[in-house]
Amino acid sequence: MHAKTSSYQRRLQRVALLFISPVILYTVIFRFAPMFASLYLSFTRYNVLQPAVWVGLQNYVRIFQSDLFWTALRNTALYSIEVLPLNIAVSFGLALLVNQKVRGVAFFRTLFYLPVVTSIVAVSMIWMWLYDYNLGLINLLLEYVGLGPFDWLGDPRLALHSLVIMRVWKGVGWNMVIYLAALQEIPAELYEAASIDGANSWQRMLKVTWPLLRPVTFYITVMGIISTFQTFGEIYAMTKGGPLNSTTTVGYLIYQQAFDQFQMGQASATSFVLLGIILALTVVNNKVSGSRAEA
Repeated sequence: MHAKTSSYQRRLQRVALLFISPVILYTVIFRFAPMFASLYLSFTRYNVLQPAVWVGLQNYVRIFQSDLFWTALRNTALYSIEVLPLNIAVSFGLALLVNQKVRGVAFFRTLFYLPVVTSIVAVSMIWMWLYDYNLGLINLLLEYVGLGPFDWLGDPRLALHSLVIMRVWKGVGWNMVIYLAALQEIPAELYEAASIDGANSWQRMLKVTWPLLRPVTFYITVMGIISTFQTFGEIYAMTKGGPLNSTTTVGYLIYQQAFDQFQMGQASATSFVLLGIILALTVVNNKVSGSRAEA
């Protein structure tokens, strides 16, 4: 009986392996193989047209000696610092609104989520029109109240902040859905107990809702750091890193090195430096969140 069971389990394992083999092949061929190839190229001088030449750590040394890299890193950090708190605050507020049991709430949930599934290029084109100096809707509205016009994407002092607004608008629906799912999992008994103790709605939100959503907020923060530090699409479509490199992020710098300058080795090295920065920020965020949870 034992032998028959073992044989049956082995057949199940082979069938399961057969079913997941396409995913394994995809992961190895299109994930791990390019990653290790890029790691090798980061130690070489390679321009696609000629064979790669081993240069050791030269590419990494050049990164930290580059003023443009530090400018891009500062822009990326500022972009992330502005986007994340705004995104979390707005998405949490929207989740509270659409968590109400009122007629038509499903329509507003869909409406707030629509920008998420819209192409970043299409969204960028719309916002370029909104930000247009002469014909943009934002400047036209501001002129009615005696403000502006402002060169939202052409002024180095405004360009990055303008991209932040667009990014928050596009991504807030995703985090709203995550917060909404978490809100609906909070037991109603906790709110009833807080009400019996005399807590008002604001106190229930601060003492019950927000603490219970801490793991969700941690997840959103980690994913937000990864996403914002890899920002590329809106930069490429709207500003091309300008004006005066004021919107050049590390992600866009990698694109420039790889496909404008054909410095594939340098671009690969910059990619792994960016990976290290993201990992370090994730670990720090994990430590901070863990300390707060213990407190």
